[in-house]
Amino acid sequence: MKFTGELAVAVQFLTRLPVPSSADLPEAETQGRSVLYYPLVGALIGGLLCILFSLTGEEAGSLRAALILALWVGVTGALHLDGLADLADGWVGGQGNRARTLEIMKDSCSGPVAVVFVVLLLLVKFAALDVLIERGMWSALLLVPIVGRAGLVAALCYLPYARPGGIGEVLASHLPRGSADRVLAASALLLPLFWGWDGILILLLITGFFLLLRQFLNNRLGGITGDAAGAVCVLLEAATLIFLVLLGS
Repeated sequence: MKFTGELAVAVQFLTRLPVPSSADLPEAETQGRSVLYYPLVGALIGGLLCILFSLTGEEAGSLRAALILALWVGVTGALHLDGLADLADGWVGGQGNRARTLEIMKDSCSGPVAVVFVVLLLLVKFAALDVLIERGMWSALLLVPIVGRAGLVAALCYLPYARPGGIGEVLASHLPRGSADRVLAASALLLPLFWGWDGILILLLITGFFLLLRQFLNNRLGGITGDAAGAVCVLLEAATLIFLVLLGS
């Protein structure tokens, strides 16, 4: 079935979970429509985190947060952290020059700036997870991965693609905009559904943070790339965790 094919492509691309698939590259339309299922893949990742949360007791302390974060990174194959690393290298090394920034981002080697950014982001996520887990807030484990993958949908939908010829361009050019809007609206409704008025406030804060990222990316890169989209995903996840901690939800 077509639905299964698009969902399978999304799971295969965003995770390291074993998914039966054809050796042939999916059609461009299938790749584009698979983006609509990214938040659903986020729910799958969140479900796995919740299972680990339920299997580890309170006596594990901070180790519980470390194990959950390790699973979070492992199940995604650090895909989006790699995007953050490339963006960080390009952002600093490019020194404000768009062409130079994009050129550096194409380099598969990570410099010290990339390592620092990734380590700092993981430290922030670990600290926030430790607090939220101590509060017993399992819903954060379920919803935050959804927020991150909804961010991917929004980035591919609402920013022009800055580098021709990449996989991300295929995704963005074949993503149905009307369907993407409905997917984003459905994802957004989950926050007040689980967190009430705090969820509405967090949704506003996340939206504002995304708009800020969009402005930065437009100004520096002229839009989005696959690496930049991955960075948006993990930055939105980290920001959501921080907002939850600060609001004391």
